[in-house]
Amino acid sequence: MSIQLLMAQVLLMALGLMGIAAASPDRILDHGVKEVIALVVTIIVARFPPRFFLKHGTTFWLVTLALLVAVLFIGVGTETSSGTRRWLNFGGPFKFQPSELAKLGLILQLGSFFSRRGVQNKLLSATGMIIFTTLLVIFEPDMGTSVLTFGLGIILMFAAGVRISNIAGLMLALGLMSIPMLSVYLERHPYIRDRFFGHMSRDETLPTGLDQIGMAHRDLTFGGWWGHGPDGLRWQYFAAHTDMVVAAVGFTSGLLGVCMLFFSYWIIVSSSLQVSQLAARVRPMSKEVHGATILATGCMFMIVGQAFVNLAVAAGIFPVTGVPLPLVSYGFSSMLTMSVALGIIHSCIRCVREQLPEEATNPDLVPVPAD
Repeated sequence: MSIQLLMAQVLLMALGLMGIAAASPDRILDHGVKEVIALVVTIIVARFPPRFFLKHGTTFWLVTLALLVAVLFIGVGTETSSGTRRWLNFGGPFKFQPSELAKLGLILQLGSFFSRRGVQNKLLSATGMIIFTTLLVIFEPDMGTSVLTFGLGIILMFAAGVRISNIAGLMLALGLMSIPMLSVYLERHPYIRDRFFGHMSRDETLPTGLDQIGMAHRDLTFGGWWGHGPDGLRWQYFAAHTDMVVAAVGFTSGLLGVCMLFFSYWIIVSSSLQVSQLAARVRPMSKEVHGATILATGCMFMIVGQAFVNLAVAAGIFPVTGVPLPLVSYGFSSMLTMSVALGIIHSCIRCVREQLPEEATNPDLVPVPAD
């Protein structure tokens, strides 16, 4: 396993535990137990080779699609979900959000598809997989996760080797076709429109600092350089332990903790891109190595892309979307899925390193050019 990647995961979980302790102290034990389970899951998943995920990618994807369909009929929402259905209740306190698992399923399916069949003349097939998965998430409705799912599919196309000109043409065509459907969708789900316009005019309609984002900003400011520890937030507001958990992290650990948060996500990006860099030295490149590069890139974007959206919402750049901060926010669905994704990245790193030629890993065997 990659030690630096494992350290980044542990650091993010530790920061999340501190944030939960300040935002919602009654949840700290539950959150800590789930973090331990998630860490064990990462270690177990990392032991499987990438060919295992590529072989069973289609099956896993179809299961996630079935769960997305099921949530439309038997799904449940929350008190503030505006009539949406995003969760499957398996009894008691255990609920699961299939849309989180669907992103991972799409990664495995496209990784398996492109590694087996290549990228030539496969654009329409891959596009159909992306659109079908995204539409099922939209129907819940969950606009934030659907945008992330679609973006994830586009990134996977690029990572697999599809030309950027073809991807740009595809996005233009889909954008033009979606315009008529967008107005109908917003009429059926007005809360999305209200969130957007409420975000654009929040400084005009609410007293300064008394809205959710404003209170989160105040907690970040009160954190200072080193933070105040888990003594409880100055302001109590909805989603302080989920969507706005970065404010709780900043309050407890200050600017130092927020910088450590960004550094941990940077380690995830660096470790994942290392797979592609090392794979370029493997000659000839096998289907497993090609698939490993796609899987690692997709898992990295799933984690860091979601982190970017969450932090942009907390900063007031994006309207509230309900996207949790990976490995930090309270909630088992996201944490479990992200931990599986990290395990896959571990697996891909090990696979590519094992297939490197010996001279690439042992500098003593590299020939020295003659003078």
